[in-house]
This record gives sequence, C-alpha cells and structure tokens, in this order.
Amino acid sequence: MQELLFSVFSNRDDAIELARESALSLEGMGISSRMLYLDQGDQPAITRDTLVVSLGGDGTFLQSARQAHEHGARVLAVNLGRLGFLLNVPSTEIVENVNDALTKNLVVERLALSISRGPGTPSEFALNEVVVERAHAGHMVRVRTFIDDDAFLTYSADGVMVATPTGSTGYNFSAGGPVVDTTLPVMVLTPIAPHFTIDRSIVVDANKVIRLLADDKPAIIVADGHTIGALEPGEAIEVSKSPTPVRVVATRSFELGFRLRESLREGHA
Repeated sequence: MQELLFSVFSNRDDAIELARESALSLEGMGISSRMLYLDQGDQPAITRDTLVVSLGGDGTFLQSARQAHEHGARVLAVNLGRLGFLLNVPSTEIVENVNDALTKNLVVERLALSISRGPGTPSEFALNEVVVERAHAGHMVRVRTFIDDDAFLTYSADGVMVATPTGSTGYNFSAGGPVVDTTLPVMVLTPIAPHFTIDRSIVVDANKVIRLLADDKPAIIVADGHTIGALEPGEAIEVSKSPTPVRVVATRSFELGFRLRESLREGHA
C-alpha cells in the first residue's frame, strides 16, 4: 500500500495550509495522507512505498530528500519558493501531480554524495554539494585534492566544492561552475574564489573518490548548506557516489531547459 506524507517547516503557514487543502481534495479521491514537520524532530514511519511531498523552497526539498533517501522512498518537489531550481511542480498542480505519482511509474534516480573521513567512519549524505571551506572570515584555506589515489590540484581559496548534477544549478553555478544534466553520472569539483590558481571546474567520473585535505589551516565541512564537521590541518574527507540514489518523481516540467528558463527569468540570474 502506498503512503502519502506532506513535509513542511512549522513556520511556513502557506505550506501547512496548502497541505491541509490538498489533503482534503485527495481524501475525496480515496487518498489519505500525513504531515511531517521537518524542524520538530518528527520520526514518522517511512517505507519504500511512501511518497514524500515537499512543500516549500529548495531547503525544504533537500531536507525532504534526506528523509526519503534513508528509506528509499520517493520525493515530489512542490515549489513555494521564489527561485526553485530543484522544484518542478507549481503549487496549483499539486493534487494532479500527486495522483499521477501514486498511479504511474514516474521516478528518476538522482546521484547523491557519500561523505566520510575515511574507511570505517560513518558517512554523511548530500544531494547538492559538499564544501570544505575556510573556518574564519578574512582567511583563505589551502585545500589539496586527490582523485582516487592520484594527487590532483591544490587550491588556495575560500573553499573547494564537490557538487552533484542536481546541485550544479545551486552553489556550484553561483561559484562559476557548469550546469550539468541530471542524468549524467559525474561529480563537479569547483573552487570558490581561488587565489592565483586555476579557477575552472573539473568534471569527474562519479565512480571515482575525491579527497579534500585541509593543508595549512582549519576548515569546516558544509553539506547542502549545513555545517556537518570541521577539519584540522592535515585532515581530509572522502567524497564518493552514494550507493543508493535519491528517487525523485518526474513530471512534465522536469526538463532541464524548462527549469532553467523558468528559474532564470526576469533577471534572477
């Protein structure tokens, strides 16, 4: 049996009201639902058959995707934000898209990142990107990079990022990185404000492991916009493709060109 879960932040009255209105409409179609408040530590029962419907902006979707990914569930992204690179369903079409998702096979798999400090250590998850960045404002950090076992480039910069194709339109894009089709199995290595070094992104096969080492100063580790740890000089993280992808519901407005035209219109870029 398929389950429907609306995921919202408790301070988004518009999202909560939309969830309640949609739930009433869907109930009339014989579809029941529950609410997940992402900022209240809720631990609802989620299975692979659950459809998680994210109501909000990109941040809501990233949190919802994390919840769905832990259980192999699907996630549907409804746009209540201003820009919404990641969000492909307008709020006016939520009932139609939820019904389609529950009755049709509309899933695409998005590459996610697994982040660890080496073999045997717990891994963290990121759908968009992970960044090793400076720990203190006004200072650069020197980051040595390795691809598999090969020493690669060393950057003096505000930070160095590894982005997924999904995340290529976010922080990576703002830092001058390329927009990547989400179907490609690659990771993008992008320096942030590099000083006297190569400032171009490097596209890497997703089956490789990228290691980022803080060489001379402390650094922090940021995944999908949240600080998840710190590095002392000489410490590193390893970034690789997550063994399980994020299952995202595709809709008619899912194509990259459409999303770029919509998201970059009216001088947003």
